[in-house]
Amino acid sequence: MNRLSLRSLPNLISGARLVAGPVLVVLAMAHAETGFCWLLVAALISDIADGLIARALALQSQLGAMLDSAADVTTLASAAYGIHVFHPAVLREHGIGCALVLGGWALVCVIALLRYARLSSFHTYASKAAGYALGFFLVMLFVQGFSALLFYAAVALSVVGSAEELALLWYLPAWRADVRGLWWVLRERRK
Repeated sequence: MNRLSLRSLPNLISGARLVAGPVLVVLAMAHAETGFCWLLVAALISDIADGLIARALALQSQLGAMLDSAADVTTLASAAYGIHVFHPAVLREHGIGCALVLGGWALVCVIALLRYARLSSFHTYASKAAGYALGFFLVMLFVQGFSALLFYAAVALSVVGSAEELALLWYLPAWRADVRGLWWVLRERRK
């Protein structure tokens, strides 16, 4: 594999995940739960893979950060729709937790679009932890069933991640990708 094609690999993975979002919605609309489940699992694994490859091979880019964020949006939105179709009891019985996750995420997206005319793409450690927890919860939900412990851990981490991203949106005057977290931004400012 030549350097140019290797350089494109993380973006190709993010692009595939971006395309998987609408396919997941179609599978949910067709009530194809097995196909939905396995494509969602592949999308969640590829979310981890694109970042690991980009960091390990020093292939991070602003385009890659924006593609990853856009793919996160389609994956989360399609996963929420899949929960609505295949596990409506989760939304009925745990609506407040679901609203906290989706509402925090949507608020960050809207404010970032208004402030920077693009998704935040901060990729903070807190938002990564929230994404991993949410992804693990989703995989377990669709493969084994609902786990309250996983759900509330994902909700708590998502609230923390969204709160930190909102603080960064307020604090950072210009868009920056991959800022690690508020603590690092404040430490950088003090230097």
